[in-house]
Amino acid sequence: MMDSTTEASGSSLESLMSSFNARITHLQELVIARNMFPASSMADLSAVDAAVKAMELQVQAIKDRLREETQAIPKTKKLINASLKQQKKLQNMSLHVPSQLAESMTVSNSNTSRCLLPEFSMQDPGLETLNLKVDEEPAPLPKEKKGRSSPPVWHVTASELDSLSSYMRGRLTLEKVNAAINDMASYAEANAQLIIAPKKKLAENLWEKALEIRDIATMEGVKGKHFFLETDIKGPSLKLDNTGKAILTVLRHLGRINETRVGHHRIIILQKPN
Repeated sequence: MMDSTTEASGSSLESLMSSFNARITHLQELVIARNMFPASSMADLSAVDAAVKAMELQVQAIKDRLREETQAIPKTKKLINASLKQQKKLQNMSLHVPSQLAESMTVSNSNTSRCLLPEFSMQDPGLETLNLKVDEEPAPLPKEKKGRSSPPVWHVTASELDSLSSYMRGRLTLEKVNAAINDMASYAEANAQLIIAPKKKLAENLWEKALEIRDIATMEGVKGKHFFLETDIKGPSLKLDNTGKAILTVLRHLGRINETRVGHHRIIILQKPN
């Protein structure tokens, strides 16, 4: 009986030693595997970290855009309601326009128009002040008495960029961000020129945009400020790619720009230093 007990104990000891040996061999293989390609492992980890940061930046940009769209919904509804009210007013006005006035609007000869006006004034004294102008271009916005100011170029400092969280800053550099600010100032300057330029000095393909820019410049929140449209972003430094969207997010966070919507346009307004 003692022999059987001794044999069982020896068998268990051998099994335990065999298990230890197998574990040691496994650990040795893991150490060898870890040390085979240490440089490539670090490079892979860096690539994964960079990809994760880029994805976080894109997610933040999407959140910001959704928040902007949500905030723009009430303004859009107010604009639609105001447009409907204006349409009703114009319809009511058209019903009360004198027939003589409606006929005179179709007259293209200016001499004939001047001859007709005295006759109308005999019937309605209020028509004496009527000034009919055919195909007249809208007057440009009046210039400020002190002269038109240049768009603000408010560069970002290194400390401001360093103060941002790593996921927001990403791979942006101070040079890229400030080059984008210079581009935005040039966009705003181009729109300012369209606002004050007479029709005869503009190319045909720019006249329609000039009218649109002039309408936007009179809107509440935009009037008196330097701005550009999202569609104006075409480089050379600022583009509508992932890097450009990240730059806009950073500049909005740092108070360099403010955004609003007019119709289907996304308007970016340049802010001045406090």
